[in-house]
Amino acid sequence: MTSAVPSQTWDVAIVGLGPAGRALAHRSTALGLSVASVDPLPRRSWTATYAAWEDELPAWLPSHAVASRIARPTAWTTRRHTIDRTYCVLNTPVLQSILAEKSGSVFAGRAINLSPTAVRLAGGSTLNARVVVDARGTGDSPDLAQQTAFGVVVEPDTAAQALAGEDAVFMDWRRDNGTSPSAAPSFLYGVPLAPDAYLLEETCLVGRPPVPMSELASRLYHRLHARGVLIPSHSNVERVRFAVEPPHEAGRSRTSDPVRFGARAGLMHPGTGFSVAASLRCADALAHQLRDGSSEGLWPWRARTVAPLRSLGLRVLLNLNAEQAPEFFEHFFDLPPRLQAAYLSDRSNPVGMLSAMRRMFLASSGDIRGVILRLALRREIR
Repeated sequence: MTSAVPSQTWDVAIVGLGPAGRALAHRSTALGLSVASVDPLPRRSWTATYAAWEDELPAWLPSHAVASRIARPTAWTTRRHTIDRTYCVLNTPVLQSILAEKSGSVFAGRAINLSPTAVRLAGGSTLNARVVVDARGTGDSPDLAQQTAFGVVVEPDTAAQALAGEDAVFMDWRRDNGTSPSAAPSFLYGVPLAPDAYLLEETCLVGRPPVPMSELASRLYHRLHARGVLIPSHSNVERVRFAVEPPHEAGRSRTSDPVRFGARAGLMHPGTGFSVAASLRCADALAHQLRDGSSEGLWPWRARTVAPLRSLGLRVLLNLNAEQAPEFFEHFFDLPPRLQAAYLSDRSNPVGMLSAMRRMFLASSGDIRGVILRLALRREIR
């Protein structure tokens, strides 16, 4: 890491060194571009749990970045489902180490003004580049829908009891967490972090306002107690809170704006909160565009067509209660794997996305159909 900003012009200047910014710096450097990155705390360690479907991960990512692979994870809605798709939990420290290698120069500082070709820092210095990329994430706007989760790290034997011997549970919507039918829905997520450690996490997929951390902790412990599981008081805890919608300015593109990337650019799936795999995959494509001077960007027409469909899915989730959410996801997990992938992963497959949504709509009860139609018509009227 470098402290002083030299007076030179870089090919690319990246603001924000989360997974998206690090990935773009890593891939841009691999293409021979000169890269400078800036972040207030560039040495901070990532502590979040990142996961992805195996078919989402880019070919350039080494296999040892994956901590565990689950060939056919389970989901519970109104009944048990087997997801015919391999799910990967990433090794967060290893991922950070890989992306930090050969990724250009890094400067500690707070960016206070960004233009397409310059970053002004709080200390008064300026970082000049042919292209500036804003990868600072979504921020913490209270009017954006957020995902919240509270989890504990336990030993495999404890997890086996909580998950009834399953290798991993992607979603468990059963209502043994003590919620009322009108409550904001949440589910249990249980995955192996390492051979000797599992994460058990109560997750509110989307909320506006978000479900408080204290409420999620209460639901998790209620659920585990109902399953005869006691959590040791010394267990490590994970708290998750982030916006699943992009900042409002992400939808506006002006010539005076820098290039946006990662969650800042709307790469986060608004219905799941997953963004790391999309950022890893898109980093290579954007790096090539920056090298070649392409103006295609991250949003070709197919991606622009899928985005509002995903947004409708988010609004539907925000309007489902604790009784409706399991039914909604029952119909999702009944989809063939190719349509599940179109809904969850493929941001450039509008035909697959529409097909998935149509099948789910036709299979849904009248109450859920009513929610979908009301939200879709409200959008059309606007």
